[in-house]
Amino acid sequence: MSTITLLTIILFILMWIVGGKRGLASFSSVALNFILLFLTVIFISIGVPALWTTIFAGIAILAVTIYMGNSDEKTTNIAFEATLISLAIVVVVMVPFIKLVGIQGFSPEQSEEIEAFNLLIGVNFESIVISTMILSTLGAIAEAAIAIASGLDEIIEQQPDITLPALYTSGRNIGLQIMGMTFNTLFFGMFGGDLALFILLYKLNATFGYYLNSKIFVAESMEVLFSSISIILVIWITTYMMGKKVSRT
Repeated sequence: MSTITLLTIILFILMWIVGGKRGLASFSSVALNFILLFLTVIFISIGVPALWTTIFAGIAILAVTIYMGNSDEKTTNIAFEATLISLAIVVVVMVPFIKLVGIQGFSPEQSEEIEAFNLLIGVNFESIVISTMILSTLGAIAEAAIAIASGLDEIIEQQPDITLPALYTSGRNIGLQIMGMTFNTLFFGMFGGDLALFILLYKLNATFGYYLNSKIFVAESMEVLFSSISIILVIWITTYMMGKKVSRT
């Protein structure tokens, strides 16, 4: 038995013990999302347009993540709609910026690892970067949308006569807490993932300007920034849509 298989079994058992049926549903959603990501790689590699493949896969991943992890249909519907809107806005903003900075392809630091391979694989690397940025935002916006929608729904149930301004204030307060935690998670995830590279560059006496202009650093920073922007958008959109739910009742 491999280490990954053993850890997967441990994860399954812990999610089952702690979460019960909800834990099993969450584990199943992770498995389905892995399959969707694997299929995305296959379709892109055989020549299907990367951007449209990623958008379709992203919508499917959001649906699996949100609907399989929550039982309240009205709340999940609002969260799903909010994530789709925020994802569409981020994609529209993302594409021109990625074309402008030119971070597609491999960086010089990765040249030694790939110099033995043929890079003429018939795939547009610019589209791959856009796909990577889109996929990296999915988990963050789904988590933020569900947290806001569930939190505000609980407030509405406890205070059916809550006013719209008070609900928006509660949504802003919840959103500020989510933003603080999520931004730190994204930043430390980026820094931890490239820690070995940063140490290598430091040992090579690289200047601070080299860090800022490194293709890997710029790509990772843009990934964090786009994820952060998408989180802010989804918090605002979800709060607004939950407010519309209150105004209709």
